[in-house]
Amino acid sequence: MSIRPFRDIKRKKTKKIKVGKIEVGGDAPISVQSMTNTLTTNVDETVKQINELVEAGADIVRVSCPDKDSSLSLKKIINRVNVPIVADIHFHYKRAIEAAISGANCLRINPGNIGSKEKVREVLKAAKDYDCSIRIGVNGGSLEKNLLEKYKEPCPEALVESAVNNIKLLEDENFFNFKISVKSSDVFLATKAYRLLSSVCDYPLHLGITEAGGLTSGSIKSSLGIGMLLMEGIGDTIRVSLSANPIEEVKIGYEILKSLNLRHRGVNIISCPSCARQGFPVIDTVRTLEKRLSHIKKPITLSIIGCVVNGPGEASQTQIGLTGGGQNNHMIYLSGLPHHKVASSKIIEEVVNLVEEKSKEIKTN
Repeated sequence: MSIRPFRDIKRKKTKKIKVGKIEVGGDAPISVQSMTNTLTTNVDETVKQINELVEAGADIVRVSCPDKDSSLSLKKIINRVNVPIVADIHFHYKRAIEAAISGANCLRINPGNIGSKEKVREVLKAAKDYDCSIRIGVNGGSLEKNLLEKYKEPCPEALVESAVNNIKLLEDENFFNFKISVKSSDVFLATKAYRLLSSVCDYPLHLGITEAGGLTSGSIKSSLGIGMLLMEGIGDTIRVSLSANPIEEVKIGYEILKSLNLRHRGVNIISCPSCARQGFPVIDTVRTLEKRLSHIKKPITLSIIGCVVNGPGEASQTQIGLTGGGQNNHMIYLSGLPHHKVASSKIIEEVVNLVEEKSKEIKTN
């Protein structure tokens, strides 16, 4: 037994591209992305944050390049990290060229905002010369002026028309190594736009609810929007956008994927909200275990239930389980079966030891 039995999701088969060493689209696992919030010119701090994101599980990291010094700093940064780097480019095409030369694995651009077709051609030539993929990044907050005049406001049809126009710009230059996003801070707008885009193209889609908000509200909005699309088989890579530590974006991203049985990393704790029946302090126990087990990277399911009402049933579906009992006498389950009892004072150390031992047994794919 390795995971809880969830219903499988049938993903839409998209074209596969590569962002550095990471495959995106096709049958590749859904990747989790985040973005640094340090000054890119502060190389040491940016490298430190990138490495922290990688430790948290980030597959791809985006770095902003608002000026020449930032795009040139990429080379120093990339030489010190071991993860694909996406250069975030907006209006100036030369920043994209500089980033490609500096070693970026992907350029996040909106071709319609880059300028003339000749400037777009120069960016695409640099991307080809330096084996750099592209993300067409359409955003409800920065739609082209002509589309806003046509549709009067950001709407799904406007986002998708922008995306389709940009796709054609790249295809006309025989460039196909790209993924696309049509983000909005509105869950309904974003999800409808992604559905429309998915129905008219087969390029890999990067999912996100942009500018979603703080940790709690942003996580909920992102989970709803990204989760709905993933359940429909739409999406190849995700970024949870939060006004919070970027590490939280990675954590929430994995929680979304784990909840849908799309990807597993680290300990998945199934726990009850606690009540008067609890045989031990469930909330404090779970909070402590989350911290003590944060170093585990291999997928392990753990149930922590305060009483025997749902405890045995949940434990039967997890690799390791704990059910509260009477008289300071709680049951540990292994592989779904009752194994031995543990006192309240020894719960934390016992569970941590069991999870760490289980982690050693699991072979790395």
